Amino acid sequence: MYKKILVPLDGSQFAEEALSHAESLAKSEGAEIILLRVAVTPARYLFAHNPAEGNNIIKMIEKEAQSYMKAKVSKLKMTGVKVTGITRDGSTPDVILDVAEETHADMIAMATHGRSGIQRWLLGSVADRVVHLSHIPVMLIHSN
Repeated sequence: MYKKILVPLDGSQFAEEALSHAESLAKSEGAEIILLRVAVTPARYLFAHNPAEGNNIIKMIEKEAQSYMKAKVSKLKMTGVKVTGITRDGSTPDVILDVAEETHADMIAMATHGRSGIQRWLLGSVADRVVHLSHIPVMLIHSN
């Protein structure tokens, strides 16, 4: 039923909780896992006084994201799962949805804090935006 499962990761243990669920599903379905790391970089205008410093910080963040992705892909490959790793920069919900479309993913599997009320209003919710805007199934793994 599923051929490609997109799993967005942000480098946190929290986000990785969705990975074991996606891995089990991928193994049972013979599906590929597409790991996505959105490198959240500061806006360049914040470094108007020192553009070189801004470029160095952005490069460092992007390099860390790529290293993280390479390690996760290698680890999953050792378990026999077909896996691809992608890193991007941009608005996290938008990038998730764009990559899902570009890769023809059949499902998005991601972790959620499950915030409600004022916390959700103040902090927003990537998962909420993805669920409401996605045209494919989204599996949310509630984490504490």
